[in-house]
Amino acid sequence: MSQSASDISYPFAAPPEKGQWQEVAKGVYWLQMALPMALDHINLYVLEDDAGWWIVDTGMKWGDTQERWELLFAGPMAGKPVLGVICTHMHPDHVGLAGWLCEHLQVPLYMSFREYYSARTFSQPSTGELSWTTSQYFSRAGVSQDHLNTMAKKHRGFGAVVEPIPSAYRRLEDGQTLRIGGRDWLVMTGAGHSPEHVSLYCEADRLMLSGDQIIPRITSNVSVMPYEPEDNPLADWFTALRRFRAELAADTLVMPAHNAPFYGVHARLDYLIAHHEGHLAALEKVCVEPKVAIDLFSVLFARKVEMSQLSLALGEAIAHLHYLCAEGRMVRELNADGLYRFRSIDPQNCPYSGVYEPETGPMEV
Repeated sequence: MSQSASDISYPFAAPPEKGQWQEVAKGVYWLQMALPMALDHINLYVLEDDAGWWIVDTGMKWGDTQERWELLFAGPMAGKPVLGVICTHMHPDHVGLAGWLCEHLQVPLYMSFREYYSARTFSQPSTGELSWTTSQYFSRAGVSQDHLNTMAKKHRGFGAVVEPIPSAYRRLEDGQTLRIGGRDWLVMTGAGHSPEHVSLYCEADRLMLSGDQIIPRITSNVSVMPYEPEDNPLADWFTALRRFRAELAADTLVMPAHNAPFYGVHARLDYLIAHHEGHLAALEKVCVEPKVAIDLFSVLFARKVEMSQLSLALGEAIAHLHYLCAEGRMVRELNADGLYRFRSIDPQNCPYSGVYEPETGPMEV
């Protein structure tokens, strides 16, 4: 299946301007912050409660993000205190200013357990060197020593774009309910894009704050990362997508972290599942002869992969290959040259019937 424009509808004509927000449902406000990459924005949300405001995601420690928050505090948020900061997951655009906001406003941070401790780990100052495990991960995937040397010089870690993470937090768990603004918001977690991503769903009013779990026009990156080189995140991603497909009402207004709020959640989730299955089928076909992960970019991506996006592209490729290995569709062999090669076992009887469309959007999400 392919994603038809008629499957998705956008009820709001334009995003909010700098220092402003837009009410997308009673007591739910949409705002944007700029990002320094091809994916040039993140959507953030503020929930109104009788006693004050709840912030959902924070933006990156970059550019005028802090200034934009200050404009909101002095403008539409004036007169009520902020009660808490909720971060859907540990990526810098979502958690980058959590430390500043929580310290500046003296309010607690709410995250899931795995996301909080991942954020604490990855926001530590970089040593400027690649560990032997990281070097091994990249070299076995086909990255040259010259590229590794360049990566080591440019490696900065999340700390450059993330304020120090608060030293305390309040844990969000799957199935928990937050009572905010007269609504019950169900905490729904999913893995694959990040360790324990939090989305908030109000079933009564058909509203979902989806973070990066469901985005209408781009697909979230699902990667095997050097710190967990034997991971199978695509299996977790499929589980999350199918669970959300079963549990969300068809007429839910989805408020994502990128693009714009939209209707059409079932069609979008169906497409995302089919999209990844199409990639799996394409990889099975190509890997009749053994292939190294880095040589498969042309199968997955409809554009040249720049050096700055190498880690995400490679992680995505390996995630699909690991899934196929775990499903018994492919084998991985470590050859004498130190490279992992992946070979299909039975490509003539491939079980995947999804849509094959190489990625065209930005990989940063």
